[in-house]
Amino acid sequence: MKVTVFGIGYVGLVQAAVLAEVGHDVICVDVDSNKVEQLKQGQIPIYEPGLELLVKENHLAGRLNFTTDAAKGVKHGEVQFIAVGTPPDEDGSADLKYVIAVATTIAQNMDRHQIIINKSTVPVGTGDKVKTKVQDVLLERNCTDLSFDVVSNPEFLKEGSAVADCMKPDRIIIGTDSKSAEDTMRELYAPFNRNHEKIIVMDVRSAELTKYAANCMLATKISFMNEMANLAELLGADIEAVRHGIGSDPRIGYQFIYPGVGYGGSCFPKDVQALIQTAEKIHFDSKVLKAVEARNNEQKTTLFKKIHTHYDGKLKNKVFALWGLSFKPNTDDMREAPSRVLIEALWAAGAKVQAFDPEAINETQRIYGNRDDLMLCGTKEAALKGADALVIVTEWQAFRAPDFDLVKNMLTEAVIFDGRNMYDPARMQKRGILYYSIGRACRK
Repeated sequence: MKVTVFGIGYVGLVQAAVLAEVGHDVICVDVDSNKVEQLKQGQIPIYEPGLELLVKENHLAGRLNFTTDAAKGVKHGEVQFIAVGTPPDEDGSADLKYVIAVATTIAQNMDRHQIIINKSTVPVGTGDKVKTKVQDVLLERNCTDLSFDVVSNPEFLKEGSAVADCMKPDRIIIGTDSKSAEDTMRELYAPFNRNHEKIIVMDVRSAELTKYAANCMLATKISFMNEMANLAELLGADIEAVRHGIGSDPRIGYQFIYPGVGYGGSCFPKDVQALIQTAEKIHFDSKVLKAVEARNNEQKTTLFKKIHTHYDGKLKNKVFALWGLSFKPNTDDMREAPSRVLIEALWAAGAKVQAFDPEAINETQRIYGNRDDLMLCGTKEAALKGADALVIVTEWQAFRAPDFDLVKNMLTEAVIFDGRNMYDPARMQKRGILYYSIGRACRK
């Protein structure tokens, strides 16, 4: 099938590469000519395991191409994916200007029936807005005889495992009331639906809400567990024991109940805010979602509070080794990352940071530039040199089993602030390391 994908950001590029991998003929359209040229040369603008090889191989095979020519893209595709960003507006609501701009472009260039697939995360009712915009443009062109369908097809990709999630989806949501559009979508996704039935068909508005509801549910689990962690610490309980206790209940499960320093990234913060704003517009008070957001914002300050308390507020000229900058492992994404909240709080208190991350060093450099109070290090050991304490923010595999004797010897004080509960407190105590974690009492 001939497929066009508008937007070669995180979602669009992964979806396009995976569709090409199973044999579809895919063209990606983007307004950024530099990005298009880089992709043609095999340079991937984001870090995502497995994506670079997938893009290179399929581009070389001729199944995946890139262009800035929107008319060429529209002419190519039997289906048109909209996979552009929906950044938060000033009030937290999703900004749909890029989605509407692509819908306009498709309507201006289409010359036959088109299926317009909204892959972007958009508020409920966006499908209606896209439909109205396309109708208006076709009316301006005097082409009202041209037919089209608008389909909602939300993505459920996890950064760090997006290629695997796309190749082996656990569900494929199709929002449409058109039988012909449904049949086309089933054909498009047939290679991913062979093991068992994964396609769930519903109306457009329900599909749009499904995406937000899924992310908000996961965000809620994280915020709830962080609240329990804070409570456990005050009550003298161990949140890790509690986690095992409740996770063994199949109604709860072990996923997304790890205590930590809050969620970040491009999805959860933005989607929780957007759904709150959607509710506000229809005069519905979303009490749970507001609490989820408030707890998460507060949780991002947890490590700094522990550090501030340990040093009695005397942080000026202290140096902290920081392991982990990305909002989660296996990505270089630092959008809404807890590390940024911590780093900026340390700077405000007069401290300095020596940071290491396996993938996010360049992104940190892009965000903060050159600063006297920030040293970006090439190894996790280099970040320790001369530091007063070690702070762990992201649970990369490379941090799970460090040489603790080396850590202890390189720090001016044997103290670790662990925002991900990666180590056992009793073992840290035996090694003579003062160890602060989340939801567990500090052992001295």
